[in-house]
Amino acid sequence: MPTKTVQIPTADGSADAFAAFPEDGERHPGVLLYPDAFGLRPELEQKARELAGHGYYVLVPNLYYRHGPAPVLELPAHIGTEERPAVFAQAMPLVEAHTTERVLRDADAYLEFLTAQPEVGPGPVATIGYCLGAALAMRTATAHPGLVAAVAGFHPGFLVTEAPDSPHRLVHELTAEVHLGLAEGDLTPEAISELAKGFDAAGVGHTTEIHPGTVHGFTMSDTDAFDPAALRRHWERLLPLLDRTLGKN
Repeated sequence: MPTKTVQIPTADGSADAFAAFPEDGERHPGVLLYPDAFGLRPELEQKARELAGHGYYVLVPNLYYRHGPAPVLELPAHIGTEERPAVFAQAMPLVEAHTTERVLRDADAYLEFLTAQPEVGPGPVATIGYCLGAALAMRTATAHPGLVAAVAGFHPGFLVTEAPDSPHRLVHELTAEVHLGLAEGDLTPEAISELAKGFDAAGVGHTTEIHPGTVHGFTMSDTDAFDPAALRRHWERLLPLLDRTLGKN
């Protein structure tokens, strides 16, 4: 599986990113994969490799490139209960500095880079995100409705907030099909209902699934939240969505 570290020109500098793609020399649909709040690290690189093995060019940006190349956070090999407070103490200032304006500027650059790669075909792309990345995937899709055909978010954060520009208030801009895979407690029933009403009013195809018995972060094998069965279901939901919307079938 070919992989490489690439540099993406942005309005604020150069963002390092990880790319994985099939080795058959053909052009494949592009997928922009946003990490969780812990950032680009081997766990996300492995997800990109696995997804690339199903026939996609996958780009995983370092969200925090303004603060240095990945890994920006000092992360243990496994993020357990004891390690989480120190990791979050590092991550939250970076998350808070990653404003909507920065997100949208970066999304423009990421998509321009992704679609220009010789291994990427001319059709639509997908945006995927985990935790914080789910909100970034949604913001990218609402800002680029003519290009993004699928959005997937797993154990999402920051999708429904009180902010005037909360992602859930912008779903009327979507033309993508959406899937959300939630841990128990990720969103309140009221927030799930509000999202569904917004999707329905906009005519957006969508599914939302709560993975029973899971906690936030269930797809991440480098954390105590990891749930192997829920990770498998994540792939079972994600791959058909991408195949259907990106023209593979």
